[in-house]
Amino acid sequence: MKDRWEQIRASWKNLAPRERLLLSIVGVFGGLLALYFVALNPFLTAQSRASESALTADSQLAAMIRLRREYDTAQAQLAAVEDQIRGNQDRRNVLTLLEALAKESGVSVESMKDRRAGSNEAYREQRVEVSLKKITLEQAVRYLHSIESAERPFSIKSLRMKNRADGSKLLDVTFAVSSFEPI
Repeated sequence: MKDRWEQIRASWKNLAPRERLLLSIVGVFGGLLALYFVALNPFLTAQSRASESALTADSQLAAMIRLRREYDTAQAQLAAVEDQIRGNQDRRNVLTLLEALAKESGVSVESMKDRRAGSNEAYREQRVEVSLKKITLEQAVRYLHSIESAERPFSIKSLRMKNRADGSKLLDVTFAVSSFEPI
């Protein structure tokens, strides 16, 4: 090893000053490149990955906070509906109540049919399909509003409105309304 080092020293002394300067510049540049690729580049890459991870984590945190707010809002709405269902003192038959609301709204009901509805461990659902013929849009809106704002908690599940074939401005309206009772 010592011989090799002596050969390099002798070769260095035999070089012209301009060649020594050029080799020194190339050596310094090579050393800087080696330093960059061995020490600095891995550090910068790790820092970049850490920044990207932090941004991803921040966006995930913001999404989780937004989802939590939405969940809390949904839970509050659910609790309000459950309180309304439990607090409902109107034990009249749903068909009778819907007929009374139709009369108050100035609407003549063509037909009302009980439909099969689901239930769960806490509530029983009663679903009724209501059919209205030859009514105006204003009458339909008034009746639907009276159902939605009734003391008994109702929920309109589906709604179909069709123009009549006779060319009049009257509508045929069919909708399903559900009522829930505690079991």
